[in-house]
Amino acid sequence: MPRLGDVVKGVRAVAERSREWVRVPVGDEAGRWATRGRCRRVLLVVHNVTAATRLLDLLPLFRDDLRIQLLATCTGSSPFQSGVTELLDSIGVPVLPWEQAVRTPVDLALSASFGGQLSKIRGNLVIVSHGIGYNKTLRRAAGEPTTAGPTTGSRGLGNPGVGDRGPGDPGLGDPLFGLAPEWVLADGVPIADAMVFSHPEQIDRLGVACPEAVPAAVLGGDPCFDRMLAARHHRERYRRALGVRPGQRLVLLNSTWNPDSLFGDRGSDDVLPLLLRTLASDLPVDEYRTAAVLHPNIWAAHGPGQVRLWLDRAVRAGLALVDPLDGWRQALIAADLVIGDFGSVSYYAAALGTPVLLGSASLDGLGPTSPVAGFVRTAPRLDPYAPLLPQVEHHLAAHRPLTEPAELTTSAPGRSAELLRELFYGLIGIPEPAGPALLDPLPLPPYRPTPHTAPLRVVTRVREDGVIEVRRFSQPSAEPGGPGDGHLAVHEDTLDPGMLDLADLIWRHGDPYDPRLGAPRQWAAEILDRYPGCSLAAYVTGPHACTVRHRDGLVSELSALPGADADPALYASAFFAHVAAGARPGAPGGIGAPGGITVRTGAGEHPIRSRLPGQALPADQVEGVQVSGGLLAAEDRGGLVDQP
Repeated sequence: MPRLGDVVKGVRAVAERSREWVRVPVGDEAGRWATRGRCRRVLLVVHNVTAATRLLDLLPLFRDDLRIQLLATCTGSSPFQSGVTELLDSIGVPVLPWEQAVRTPVDLALSASFGGQLSKIRGNLVIVSHGIGYNKTLRRAAGEPTTAGPTTGSRGLGNPGVGDRGPGDPGLGDPLFGLAPEWVLADGVPIADAMVFSHPEQIDRLGVACPEAVPAAVLGGDPCFDRMLAARHHRERYRRALGVRPGQRLVLLNSTWNPDSLFGDRGSDDVLPLLLRTLASDLPVDEYRTAAVLHPNIWAAHGPGQVRLWLDRAVRAGLALVDPLDGWRQALIAADLVIGDFGSVSYYAAALGTPVLLGSASLDGLGPTSPVAGFVRTAPRLDPYAPLLPQVEHHLAAHRPLTEPAELTTSAPGRSAELLRELFYGLIGIPEPAGPALLDPLPLPPYRPTPHTAPLRVVTRVREDGVIEVRRFSQPSAEPGGPGDGHLAVHEDTLDPGMLDLADLIWRHGDPYDPRLGAPRQWAAEILDRYPGCSLAAYVTGPHACTVRHRDGLVSELSALPGADADPALYASAFFAHVAAGARPGAPGGIGAPGGITVRTGAGEHPIRSRLPGQALPADQVEGVQVSGGLLAAEDRGGLVDQP
């Protein structure tokens, strides 16, 4: 007979559980309280944020169907749990505790990973990949046997039926995640009613690793890649969202997770600190834009605050951190070159035809016969100890798109929505909705250019034809080479205020009517008074204009003419060189003279106008001028003039 104390504890446990369990639209009282109680149930089984993003790709396949009730749950089996609760909340569907989920009958369960007690789910189970098929091994802990684990199949890992079978890939000591018997079998049969693959090559490897699971294999395409293919025509929009200007090239740093990755620190040579420095110092800031896509598990394991602290110097030098959930695909489409590793994102980049340099090419965690392993063996390598710019320029010039990644990523490009919806509704047992199956388009990321607040070493040269060549570098390890004169440009918000005492040019961004800063000319006068070593102060008032004040009293408003689209702080450096070369107001080709100044950076030329305060805008630049916010904004011409 149980003791009274045990009974009380049991009652309390049941009461506690009942408060946590979802009561509507499932549960004992759902029939009384649910408004639509006859829906078929589709359960999203989330392991971690990475896997959840692949499930989000699939949600639109159930749009407009009043017969379907979506539910979600988390297995709790992944070590990367950070962010899962917030992501489940954002989905906006009822979230069942795992204990309730495995006791609730469903018509279809969708998972984008193995692990956890998937065999306990009461309903049809479909497993899709959360990467480029299945390519990675999962290292066993020291002393763990290579044969199967418990005979209950309750973990979804270490399932029965393996016996003394070899690992999931020929000659491999560790099981291949998603293909080896210990992942895909429970009680000797496939754990899933359907395992979705994007290419027959993957099913062929499954047949070698675990022939018992082949009857569950289904070709369903790759919805993640299909969304990228459908969005390629928005490439220029994605580039502008990242602050990439015409003529600039976007270099995207990409890393998967684990110690062997580009972001990892396994081994004696940790190349990441060196690479972050050379990205900033070797690539001219007006010719190259840099951004980073890091695997969600990096953010989840170490914490977003820690990742940002690690990358603070790089961000101040212009590195944009891309949202690991909503923005990485758009950044991949926007990129001119990817510096990556053996993760799926690098392979996706190659499949899109983008040049890829591997900063980490470890094969230790890859199945030797997998396409990703073949790619890693042959892809060009980055030499982290050699100058970066020549490597980047050479690879961009010599690149020829690879055919194998594009062919092996999916055998049904553009058809995943059609194939998967047919599969899902067949398992649910009801007809598909009318109309075509469509995935959501990739969203347009917010405009988030990363300003350079790190000091800039600037090299300028005034050519005989009057064109001013300008090259700017963030935190160079050595003085930039090449002909020309140098100066130091420092953002007012630089981390080290001591650099302001050394600056030749001090600049900042700001609203021209910000009462905290004062008018641009007033701010500039204060800067020159505070820092006697500074010769020029520049207040950037918009994406195409800035106001500059020279120590000799000269004040000018610089604005872009048609065909110019560069950082206005670049115009300020050109103005600095222009004045240093002897240009003065009213002189032919000088400050305020008709025709303005032409600034050249890299292969691009940017005509700008230098206008004295109160000087009228020439008639050929007044077209389309309209009053806006206290200024006359020449929207079609990119210039800004004082309101009369």
